Amino acid sequence: MADNLFYCPDIRQNPILPEQESQHCARVLRMHEGDLLTITDGEGYFYDCKLLLSHPKKSMVTVLRQWEEPRKREFMLHIAFSPTKQMERNEWFVEKATEIGVDRFTPILGNFSERKEIKRERLTRIAISAMKQSQQSRLPLIDEMRSFSEFVAQPFNGRKFIAHCYDLPKTALSQSYRKGEDVLILIGPEGDFSEQEVAEAINNGFEPISLGETRLRTETASLVALHTIHLVNAITSK
Repeated sequence: MADNLFYCPDIRQNPILPEQESQHCARVLRMHEGDLLTITDGEGYFYDCKLLLSHPKKSMVTVLRQWEEPRKREFMLHIAFSPTKQMERNEWFVEKATEIGVDRFTPILGNFSERKEIKRERLTRIAISAMKQSQQSRLPLIDEMRSFSEFVAQPFNGRKFIAHCYDLPKTALSQSYRKGEDVLILIGPEGDFSEQEVAEAINNGFEPISLGETRLRTETASLVALHTIHLVNAITSK
């Protein structure tokens, strides 16, 4: 693999880097024709390539070799979160979560949500950058914002958890989740989910969980949940 990793989702059909990637190639890195680079399609494949044309709008390559990267984990990890009012905090979360390893993000609009819309394209660009920085080949899916009730009613083939701060029965995520299970975790806004939303989620098969003794910001709670799942899966069975 070359030192520089680029993203081109349709490289098999069209070996021309997207404009943003072309600008990085031609203007930032000042790469020239004949230089070697590695590209990912975000679907699990890497491509060793040679640069045929270095241009800030459409750099062209030829593929020398392609290979599929083995999956780093056997479980699917889906985080559904209520975006914070400050967009930079949502961007920070998506960046760090992508680096750690996540399959899907779903922004949720609930009763106490501070933000009513998101810039999905911006978050996708953040995820692309984090994927490349961490040398991964699979780009997480980022959904459009969904209403809470619509989202919790949809089927999911795996364990479903909802984190909340109410004084109601719940179990630590590290004790509830079992290694290897596909998992969906709901994280609420700064003001938490409403009690009605918690009850609605539980009625739809979500298990109530705790992420610790302190009250966490939305993006912190999301990262704690994600990291907990990775830690449980990293434990070697005896």
